[in-house]
Amino acid sequence: MSSDRVVLVVEDEALLLYSTADDLREQGFEVIEARNAAEALVALASNPRISLLFTDIDMPGSMDGLALAAAVRNRWPPVKILVTSGKGQPSLSQLPDGAFLSKPYTSNAIAEVFSRLLGR
Repeated sequence: MSSDRVVLVVEDEALLLYSTADDLREQGFEVIEARNAAEALVALASNPRISLLFTDIDMPGSMDGLALAAAVRNRWPPVKILVTSGKGQPSLSQLPDGAFLSKPYTSNAIAEVFSRLLGR
């Protein structure tokens, strides 16, 4: 499996996390799961193979998905970022060099955005 196909999925809704992760695995991605930003930061620090981040904006804890995206952009600049929300699209200035996908989404839509972010 190509190392640029390792994706960290961050979603606090368990069923959506598991469904998205399973769908992405079927698309050929290696998936690491996190339920919040704190878990995501631990995963990123311990797994340098992560090249893609797919995060929900609205999450519990001290950091939402936009703050997580900004932290990832600052600490791991090569990681490509895709954020999602069912509550509307953030402004472009809130997206640190990433992309946005509105909920509900399909695994095909996620894979298409990832391919574009990876320059394929």
